[in-house]
Amino acid sequence: MKILTLIRHAKSSWKYDGLADFERPLNSRGQRDAPFMAELFARLPEKPDLLVSSHATRALSTARTFAHYLDYPMERMRLSEQIYEAGAGMLMDYIAWLPDSARNVAMFGHNPGFTDLVNLLTDEELKNIPTCGIVMIELPVEQWCQILEFSPAAGARPGRMVYFNSPKQADQ
Repeated sequence: MKILTLIRHAKSSWKYDGLADFERPLNSRGQRDAPFMAELFARLPEKPDLLVSSHATRALSTARTFAHYLDYPMERMRLSEQIYEAGAGMLMDYIAWLPDSARNVAMFGHNPGFTDLVNLLTDEELKNIPTCGIVMIELPVEQWCQILEFSPAAGARPGRMVYFNSPKQADQ
Protein backbone atom coordinates (compact mmCIF):
# COMPACT_ATOMS: atom_id res chain seq x y z
CA MET A 1 0.00 0.00 0.00
CA LYS A 2 1.30 3.46 -0.95
CA ILE A 3 0.02 6.80 0.32
CA LEU A 4 -0.05 9.86 -1.93
CA THR A 5 -0.88 13.21 -0.39
CA LEU A 6 -1.60 16.12 -2.70
CA ILE A 7 -1.24 19.56 -1.15
CA ARG A 8 -2.23 22.53 -3.22
CA HIS A 9 -0.07 25.60 -2.65
CA ALA A 10 -1.36 28.25 -0.24
CA LYS A 11 -3.02 31.42 -1.56
CA SER A 12 -0.68 33.44 -3.76
CA SER A 13 -0.35 37.11 -4.53
CA TRP A 14 -1.27 38.77 -7.80
CA LYS A 15 -0.09 42.25 -6.82
CA TYR A 16 3.27 42.17 -8.61
CA ASP A 17 2.56 42.81 -12.30
CA GLY A 18 6.10 42.13 -13.50
CA LEU A 19 6.43 38.67 -11.99
CA ALA A 20 6.13 35.53 -14.06
CA ASP A 21 3.40 33.18 -12.83
CA PHE A 22 5.82 30.69 -11.31
CA GLU A 23 7.47 33.50 -9.27
CA ARG A 24 4.29 34.63 -7.48
CA PRO A 25 4.78 34.58 -3.68
CA LEU A 26 2.22 33.74 -1.02
CA ASN A 27 -0.10 36.56 0.00
CA SER A 28 -0.95 37.32 3.63
CA ARG A 29 -3.73 34.71 3.69
CA GLY A 30 -1.36 32.11 2.26
CA GLN A 31 1.27 33.00 4.84
CA ARG A 32 -1.36 32.47 7.56
CA ASP A 33 -2.92 29.29 6.10
CA ALA A 34 0.28 27.37 5.32
CA PRO A 35 1.49 27.09 8.95
CA PHE A 36 -2.05 26.41 10.17
CA MET A 37 -2.55 23.52 7.74
CA ALA A 38 1.02 22.26 8.18
CA GLU A 39 0.48 21.97 11.92
CA LEU A 40 -2.75 20.01 11.38
CA PHE A 41 -1.03 17.74 8.86
CA ALA A 42 1.91 17.12 11.20
CA ARG A 43 -0.53 15.80 13.83
CA LEU A 44 -1.73 13.00 11.54
CA PRO A 45 -0.35 9.54 12.38
CA GLU A 46 1.04 8.94 8.86
CA LYS A 47 4.12 11.04 8.07
CA PRO A 48 5.52 11.33 4.55
CA ASP A 49 8.81 9.64 3.68
CA LEU A 50 9.34 12.04 0.80
CA LEU A 51 8.28 15.61 0.01
CA VAL A 52 8.13 16.65 -3.64
CA SER A 53 7.32 20.18 -4.75
CA SER A 54 6.71 22.15 -7.88
CA HIS A 55 9.50 24.66 -8.40
CA ALA A 56 6.98 27.54 -8.42
CA THR A 57 7.61 29.99 -5.57
CA ARG A 58 4.14 29.61 -4.03
CA ALA A 59 4.32 25.80 -3.99
CA LEU A 60 7.88 25.73 -2.70
CA SER A 61 7.03 28.22 0.08
CA THR A 62 4.13 26.02 1.12
CA ALA A 63 6.32 22.89 1.01
CA ARG A 64 9.01 24.53 3.13
CA THR A 65 6.44 25.45 5.76
CA PHE A 66 5.15 21.88 5.89
CA ALA A 67 8.72 20.54 6.03
CA HIS A 68 9.37 22.73 9.07
CA TYR A 69 6.33 21.40 10.94
CA LEU A 70 7.17 17.82 9.96
CA ASP A 71 10.84 18.19 10.95
CA TYR A 72 11.63 17.07 7.42
CA PRO A 73 15.16 17.95 6.21
CA MET A 74 15.00 20.54 3.43
CA GLU A 75 17.94 18.96 1.61
CA ARG A 76 15.87 15.78 1.11
CA MET A 77 12.98 17.61 -0.59
CA ARG A 78 12.74 17.06 -4.32
CA LEU A 79 11.86 19.91 -6.66
CA SER A 80 10.28 19.23 -10.00
CA GLU A 81 9.52 21.44 -12.96
CA GLN A 82 7.21 18.67 -14.23
CA ILE A 83 4.62 19.34 -11.51
CA TYR A 84 4.13 22.99 -12.50
CA GLU A 85 1.09 23.28 -14.82
CA ALA A 86 0.91 19.48 -15.14
CA GLY A 87 -2.33 17.75 -15.96
CA ALA A 88 -3.41 14.51 -14.34
CA GLY A 89 -1.69 12.36 -17.00
CA MET A 90 1.67 14.07 -16.59
CA LEU A 91 1.35 13.84 -12.80
CA MET A 92 0.65 10.11 -13.11
CA ASP A 93 3.81 9.71 -15.22
CA TYR A 94 5.83 11.60 -12.62
CA ILE A 95 4.42 9.55 -9.74
CA ALA A 96 5.27 6.32 -11.58
CA TRP A 97 8.96 7.21 -11.25
CA LEU A 98 8.91 7.92 -7.52
CA PRO A 99 11.30 5.73 -5.52
CA ASP A 100 9.62 2.63 -4.16
CA SER A 101 11.55 3.09 -0.92
CA ALA A 102 9.13 5.97 -0.21
CA ARG A 103 5.84 4.47 0.99
CA ASN A 104 4.22 7.82 1.79
CA VAL A 105 4.78 10.81 -0.53
CA ALA A 106 3.46 14.35 -0.18
CA MET A 107 3.39 16.46 -3.36
CA PHE A 108 2.97 20.23 -3.42
CA GLY A 109 1.53 21.69 -6.58
CA HIS A 110 -1.31 23.21 -8.48
CA ASN A 111 -4.82 22.98 -9.83
CA PRO A 112 -6.50 21.93 -12.00
CA GLY A 113 -4.05 19.01 -12.23
CA PHE A 114 -4.28 18.01 -8.57
CA THR A 115 -8.09 18.01 -8.50
CA ASP A 116 -8.22 16.09 -11.77
CA LEU A 117 -5.76 13.54 -10.38
CA VAL A 118 -7.90 12.93 -7.27
CA ASN A 119 -10.92 12.37 -9.51
CA LEU A 120 -8.91 10.04 -11.73
CA LEU A 121 -7.53 7.92 -8.88
CA THR A 122 -10.57 7.75 -6.60
CA ASP A 123 -14.36 7.52 -6.71
CA GLU A 124 -14.55 11.04 -5.27
CA GLU A 125 -15.87 13.81 -7.44
CA LEU A 126 -14.07 16.86 -6.12
CA LYS A 127 -14.87 20.09 -7.88
CA ASN A 128 -11.81 21.86 -6.53
CA ILE A 129 -9.00 21.39 -4.05
CA PRO A 130 -8.89 24.83 -2.40
CA THR A 131 -5.63 26.65 -1.83
CA CYS A 132 -3.64 24.88 0.90
CA GLY A 133 -6.10 21.98 0.66
CA ILE A 134 -4.80 18.52 1.53
CA VAL A 135 -6.00 15.25 -0.01
CA MET A 136 -4.53 11.94 1.14
CA ILE A 137 -5.08 8.89 -1.06
CA GLU A 138 -4.32 5.24 -0.25
CA LEU A 139 -3.26 3.35 -3.35
CA PRO A 140 -3.32 -0.48 -3.46
CA VAL A 141 0.11 -0.75 -5.08
CA GLU A 142 3.51 -1.99 -3.93
CA GLN A 143 5.45 -0.02 -6.54
CA TRP A 144 4.71 3.49 -7.73
CA CYS A 145 4.93 2.43 -11.39
CA GLN A 146 1.79 0.31 -10.86
CA ILE A 147 -0.22 3.52 -10.81
CA LEU A 148 0.00 3.46 -14.62
CA GLU A 149 -1.99 0.22 -14.68
CA PHE A 150 -5.10 2.04 -13.50
CA SER A 151 -7.52 2.33 -16.38
CA PRO A 152 -9.82 5.33 -16.13
CA ALA A 153 -11.48 4.29 -19.40
CA ALA A 154 -12.51 1.02 -17.78
CA GLY A 155 -13.76 2.86 -14.73
CA ALA A 156 -11.05 1.45 -12.47
CA ARG A 157 -10.39 3.94 -9.68
CA PRO A 158 -8.73 1.88 -6.98
CA GLY A 159 -7.45 4.73 -4.83
CA ARG A 160 -9.31 5.65 -1.66
CA MET A 161 -9.41 9.19 -0.33
CA VAL A 162 -8.70 8.85 3.39
CA TYR A 163 -8.26 12.51 4.33
CA PHE A 164 -9.42 15.84 2.97
CA ASN A 165 -9.01 19.18 4.66
CA SER A 166 -8.68 22.85 3.77
CA PRO A 167 -8.25 26.08 5.70
CA LYS A 168 -11.95 26.96 5.54
CA GLN A 169 -13.03 23.45 6.59
CA ALA A 170 -10.55 23.38 9.45
CA ASP A 171 -11.70 26.80 10.72
CA GLN A 172 -15.21 25.48 11.36
